Amino acid sequence: MRNLVDNGESSNEEAVTGSQAFLDSVACLQNARSLLGVWRAHQEPVWAAEPTAYKIVAEKLLAFGEPLLAYDVLSEGLKHVPGDVRIRQLLALALARSGAVETANVLLRRMQEEGLTDQETLGLLARTYKDLWLISGGVNVQALQEARRFYLQAYTSSGGYWTGINAATLSAVLNELEQSKLLARRVREQCLCELEQASQTAQDTFWLSATLGEAALVERNWDEALEWYEKARAAAAARYADLNSARRNAQLLVRHTGHDWSKYSPVFRLPSVAVFVGHMIDVPGRSHPRFPAELEAPVKEEIRRMLQELRVEIGYASAASGSDILFLEAVAELGGETCIVLPYGADAFRRDSVDNAGGDWEARFEAVLGRAAQVAIASAKPLPGGEASFRYGNQILTGLALLRAQRLETKFVPVAVWDGHSESALGGTSDVVKGWQELNLDVHLINLERFLKQSKIDGRTDGAIVTRSPAAHSEFLPEVRALLFADAVGFSKLEEDQIPIFVRCFLGGIAGLLKRGSHLPILKNTWGDGLYFVFATVRDAGMFALELCEMVNTTNWVEMGLPQSLNLRIGLHAGPVYACFDPILERPNYVGTHVSRTARIEPVTPPGFVYASESFAALAAAEAATSFRCEYVGQTAQAKGYGTFPTYVVRRSTGHLATSA
Repeated sequence: MRNLVDNGESSNEEAVTGSQAFLDSVACLQNARSLLGVWRAHQEPVWAAEPTAYKIVAEKLLAFGEPLLAYDVLSEGLKHVPGDVRIRQLLALALARSGAVETANVLLRRMQEEGLTDQETLGLLARTYKDLWLISGGVNVQALQEARRFYLQAYTSSGGYWTGINAATLSAVLNELEQSKLLARRVREQCLCELEQASQTAQDTFWLSATLGEAALVERNWDEALEWYEKARAAAAARYADLNSARRNAQLLVRHTGHDWSKYSPVFRLPSVAVFVGHMIDVPGRSHPRFPAELEAPVKEEIRRMLQELRVEIGYASAASGSDILFLEAVAELGGETCIVLPYGADAFRRDSVDNAGGDWEARFEAVLGRAAQVAIASAKPLPGGEASFRYGNQILTGLALLRAQRLETKFVPVAVWDGHSESALGGTSDVVKGWQELNLDVHLINLERFLKQSKIDGRTDGAIVTRSPAAHSEFLPEVRALLFADAVGFSKLEEDQIPIFVRCFLGGIAGLLKRGSHLPILKNTWGDGLYFVFATVRDAGMFALELCEMVNTTNWVEMGLPQSLNLRIGLHAGPVYACFDPILERPNYVGTHVSRTARIEPVTPPGFVYASESFAALAAAEAATSFRCEYVGQTAQAKGYGTFPTYVVRRSTGHLATSA
């Protein structure tokens, strides 16, 4: 079968063995949700005996724009066939597409140093250098030159059209116009021949058409390029990542020449990612109607209309009875993908936010959960008082949707079914809408009061959300905070006479950073070689963690009488914790299960790095923290059997050369 994962990032003939029925069934799947079902139902021993399954499923996931899930699939496959070249190539592509470009580059350079000089390895290596150039804002010209060099080397040795067109495009960007046009003409002739063969055998023509469009752009045949890109779009279906990859090079060429991008932009426009909040359906007997059952049908129809108008095909929401479930149903009915974030476990959430509505809401709740491509749980259990749980869950919801939109480089659309009042408690619909507006997001509102008036229902709302759990004891108030745990690697191997040096120089160096830094914790604690800091914001925690990491990594500890291998492991998380007065320490403290969650990240972090939870990454996106970025490293088993969770490495951000429509 022919694999076309990216524009030159994969197009080899994969020898398919094993169950042909399974491979055929996977090949027919047309969305990420279906592939997720295959992955959830898979049996590791069966797939381990036939690792082709990992490759086929991962390639499809990459094409549909799911690099994080593809990474997890490939990571499991690599355990069983650690030397498999194709799995390693796809793993690097998944890393690059999820933002971990440096990590992907290191992996591919290692493969090249092993003697792998095939088109796939060199082409993917070139892609990572191109990404490094883009991330630098166009400043890292050496990365651009390396990208062109490896694309050209791959094309010269293999004759593959995708490396050829990338070499042509980057030659054009480097203003080597004669070479770029020569390469483009050769690639054009090759693609036309292959396209004729593909049309006779009903093969996929997306990348051939997209490459012909790019070749036309190199030669500045603007109208011809548009015609080819329109054909590519028609063949793309739901392959959002492939379409986005083609768009990046097209946009690069058009903007480099100063031509008008607006005529091409509609062809490459990807579906929007929507995040949703809204009021629950009124419980039976509510004295002042806000969202009575009579409005269910017209509100759902308005949600459908808005989704179609905004071109939403990926939707994130919670799953309370009422507008949440209506939104999730509407996205699914329109053929889209749904992702659900619950503030706490499904059973408790159903009891609090679904069962009391009566009717068939419980069955519909189970149905939307069963259809969802992702169900994320913000906290294992509800927090006392309810407000912190729901506010935290909504922050995670917004952040995960933003991360998804950023990965696809597409439009992020906040949508709310709202009564227009702003008196609700923290975590309610109006609280979320206000937060979106403070981020200057374009919020799309469906006003319930308008429907009440149209239906001549006498409604009045106080906007308050129902308290789902017993009120918290007054001295234990949950607050969403960013948390840092760090541990000195190598401390246990220090000689007795090095302990005072460690305290004076190593801990003293950290104390100096605290005194002169601008991203300071609101609580700090230490025990020998361990650190525990609490920050008011995710932004402060992320920047301090990086400053701390850089200080330790760049200090010459040998000059001070300590081993140079002395380092720190730093783990970050964000979640609701209890602010209290510690009766033993006789000072304020923060405690709770999310503190324990942070403590389990630090031991699995490599020395000299900063790892973070997915909750931290989501809140960083929700807070618009742009000074650092969180790159996915996979599902990681936490310390002390705490569980396996998505984990990210935190790195400083650099300038970015915009390439989105």
